Amino acid sequence: MSDARFEDGAEAPLRLIARDAADLGVLSALVQDAVLTGADLAWAKGRRRFSLLLNRFRWEDAAQARATGRRYERVRAVLEFGDVLAVRHQGLARDKDTVLSLLSVDYSPETPEDADSPAGPGRITLTFAGDGALELAVECIEAELVDVTRPYGAPSGQAPTHPD
Repeated sequence: MSDARFEDGAEAPLRLIARDAADLGVLSALVQDAVLTGADLAWAKGRRRFSLLLNRFRWEDAAQARATGRRYERVRAVLEFGDVLAVRHQGLARDKDTVLSLLSVDYSPETPEDADSPAGPGRITLTFAGDGALELAVECIEAELVDVTRPYGAPSGQAPTHPD
């Protein structure tokens, strides 16, 4: 029996769970450059859940697309956070006409004493292009990324870039 390879999951929809800061870093890399509208943000306060419906660039497939000369892909995905105690935002419009581009998802412990616990309590910050940010106060890290559609050709035909 051999170990699984990264390529083995290339054609299957992603379904990943993050329970600590390192796991959250993996999710952050996979949702970098995802686009959504302000209307695609939802907080179910009573259930302590915060969700985003994303058009995620398929970073896990980018090298293969480049190597074979085929079009880059995006996929609709849900990024959901559990055990959310509070939500704050800055510079984000919550309407269906404003397009947001997600740059990163980061975790910081609530207090310096919590730094030894890579899972919470703390704050999860979602940073968007154009100085927008969303902060989730969480009891612990509980995040899930699930692809919910089949991949489709990226409308721009290009991979996102971040010039210096």
